Amino acid sequence: MIGLTPLSVALLAAVVTGTSAAILAWRERPEAGAAWLALLLAGQVWWTTFLVFELEASTLAAKALWYDVQWVGVVLVPVGWLLFALEYTGRDRYVRPSVVAAACVAPAITVFVVATGDPSGLVVAEREVADTAVGSFLRVDPGPWYYVIAGYTYLLGLIGSIPILRLVRDDARPFRGQSAALIVGTAVPWISSIVYLTGAIPVPGLDPTPLAFAVSGVAYLLALSRFRLLTLTPAPRRRARQLVFEQLHDPVFVVGTEGHVLDLNRCAADVFEIDRRTAVGEAANAVVPRYDALDDERGDVGPLSIVGRNGRRPYEARVRRVTDDHGRAVGRLVVFHDVGEYLGQQQRLNVLNRVFRHDVRTETNLVHGYADRLMTNPNDERALSVVKESASRILDLSERTRTASELFDPVSEPEPPVPLSGIVDEAVADLRTEFPDARVSIDGDVPDVNVPATLRAVAANLCSNAVEHNDADAPSVWIEATIENGWVELAVADDGPGIDPAEYKVLANGTETPLEHGSGIGLWIVKWGIDQVGGSVSFAEREPRGTVVTVSVPTGDAAPVDGAPPEHAETSASAGAGR
Repeated sequence: MIGLTPLSVALLAAVVTGTSAAILAWRERPEAGAAWLALLLAGQVWWTTFLVFELEASTLAAKALWYDVQWVGVVLVPVGWLLFALEYTGRDRYVRPSVVAAACVAPAITVFVVATGDPSGLVVAEREVADTAVGSFLRVDPGPWYYVIAGYTYLLGLIGSIPILRLVRDDARPFRGQSAALIVGTAVPWISSIVYLTGAIPVPGLDPTPLAFAVSGVAYLLALSRFRLLTLTPAPRRRARQLVFEQLHDPVFVVGTEGHVLDLNRCAADVFEIDRRTAVGEAANAVVPRYDALDDERGDVGPLSIVGRNGRRPYEARVRRVTDDHGRAVGRLVVFHDVGEYLGQQQRLNVLNRVFRHDVRTETNLVHGYADRLMTNPNDERALSVVKESASRILDLSERTRTASELFDPVSEPEPPVPLSGIVDEAVADLRTEFPDARVSIDGDVPDVNVPATLRAVAANLCSNAVEHNDADAPSVWIEATIENGWVELAVADDGPGIDPAEYKVLANGTETPLEHGSGIGLWIVKWGIDQVGGSVSFAEREPRGTVVTVSVPTGDAAPVDGAPPEHAETSASAGAGR
């Protein structure tokens, strides 16, 4: 230290502190922000080191040389601070090559101008040596670009400080300590620089900013050691919260107080087939499904029938107010939860309970009654016939119950889509085998398209119902399949007596009671199968006699083109019968 001025000694102390902090930061790579913090500290050390060279130089030319070399460190500090702040707080999506390159344009211009000797005086117009009581300094008259780069430096500092300041009031104590230390570490040099530029320093040519780096270095060392700055960062927390929002299996929308969409997660975009890039900023009633039904500021609404990628499904909407730290409403959070599986399971339990408590018991009582008659008269043909028919109905009920259990088992793997033609041919072949007297015909050509495998059980039950409940000597069944806009319509018509209106009421309500219930399980399977694939089912009378049941399902090859089933089937999605 012999021959060095007291000011140079103080600056070297700042160099030692800053170097120690830079080494600690560099060793924490690849933690979020570690490399950029090391760059910031390296810039401070560079600036301070060559300021010492400038102070100890004895000629104007030597001082000017070291002054120009300092600019490398001067421009590195704000860039390092900005990129560190963004990465440290979890905003690393902005720390990409294009942003880094853009942030370095003004610093690169500055270094280039200085390196070429600044012939036009853009950075420094005049230079002279000023001898003072504390040392010999280079006093400069700034050029126009000097003020540009100074303003740019403060701008980067401000932008980087905003996300750091938000952590000062964070619930986690370590993040509060880290952010406070970082703010002190960057504020002290910035304030010193502003004081220098305003001319408030009484010593001509003395820029106190490098001296303030001693305080900055201590603050950063404290943050690194005491508050575990780079080993306990908020970046993963912010990323994790974003990940939870994005990976949530329920569609979520964020709506502003003015009724415009501010954000939506990936599930919402996928399920409701929304382009996220164009949805943000649009009116909520044009983007959020059934937004007109969500009038309350807070509460649950539903179930709402909504058509999406998976067809028509029932959703429960949960609406929650979003407030700021002062309790003021700043928006609404709308979460849609698909309750189709839950409602279907409840319906199945209800119907199966009725089957075992009512239908099976009724048939069993019938068997017992006629069995007693057979014990009295073993040659009673009528009793024997009733017992056989009742046993057949119990067997049929058992088979359909097993089909329903296997088909709608929530833990089973779904079958891949199957050709529609194969389903129709299989249903026709089974019908002709089981009911040889029935007249079965296919109207038109069956589209060459794949459909959900669930349609196999749906078609089988529709066809068997059309014959079993037909009182004609030679029942007739007509099958027609069409496709439109990604939706397949399968219509099964018969010439039977029609369906009891009470059956429609039960299925429209979705529940059964001891006084109101269906007469079987066949068309319940139809409804459950259609609901499972997001389709719809409608019923119509056939002239002069009979019923036409039409089911509409999305194809198994791709999502529906227009996102909605054909109009005539859409309004009857909950209709059905309980045969």
